[in-house]
Amino acid sequence: MAKRLLIVDDEPALLLAVAACLRGEGYDVKTARSAKDALIYLSTTLPDLIISDVRMPRMSGFKFANHLRASPRTELIPIIFLTAKDEIKDRIEGFRAGIDVYLTKPFEPTELIAVVANLLRRIERTHSVIANLVGVVLKEEETFYDEDLSEAEKRIAREVAKGFSNKEIADELNLSVRTVENHISRILDKKGFANRVEIARFVLARQK
Repeated sequence: MAKRLLIVDDEPALLLAVAACLRGEGYDVKTARSAKDALIYLSTTLPDLIISDVRMPRMSGFKFANHLRASPRTELIPIIFLTAKDEIKDRIEGFRAGIDVYLTKPFEPTELIAVVANLLRRIERTHSVIANLVGVVLKEEETFYDEDLSEAEKRIAREVAKGFSNKEIADELNLSVRTVENHISRILDKKGFANRVEIARFVLARQK
């Protein structure tokens, strides 16, 4: 299944150029003309990676990145800044906002392609490590009791512990991505967890 990318930029020509470049590599590319439009998209669908401009109306790329990192739903999505702002202070502000890579315009297509591929490989390796930590495959029949969680939430927690993304969990359990996201949010709230890694650790502890 093709990795889903979200590109956010208020310049139509550049938006089309970046999208065409990455679609040529086989990615499923979605676009947004502003951070506000991107947040609307993200309310229903989570991409595997986000590429964003910095200078945008109403909400800058810095504020957009801070918003993403503040939410458990989006805090782990890789973010690339692709911008004409190339001063050191801008780079520092970007990294402080939690972005992964800072590239400047005009961009070199081969560099962007390489950076995207590298970040996506890193995410896959991270998922693999998490899966190994919990025994790679957690058998469904293994006991996972916790009165705080519903049966559906227990199933979702086990899939999170395997290192699966929300879309992969949705496909595995025949649910919508939004339903999976809602279950994860409820698990985080009920258990007082900050992120998915804490869910995985909790599942592992219950399996011992």
